[in-house]
Amino acid sequence: MASFTYDQFRTVLKWLNFEKVRSRKHETWRKILPNGTILRVRISHKHGKDIPQWLFHEMLRQAGIDKDEFIRMLGL
Repeated sequence: MASFTYDQFRTVLKWLNFEKVRSRKHETWRKILPNGTILRVRISHKHGKDIPQWLFHEMLRQAGIDKDEFIRMLGL
């Protein structure tokens, strides 16, 4: 199974119009949907490191996307 890095995840969040609202122990990214729902994703500062699979799937859930969409956005 392919692994992805924190930097790749940040790139996808930027393309999805998430904004970084906080950067302390972890970065917090936020997006407000048209219906008022707020999506929040927390990301570690480990820039080039691979994301563990369980955490990657949790971050996808928080961002409201699936793995296929993530891969499409990266052009892989």
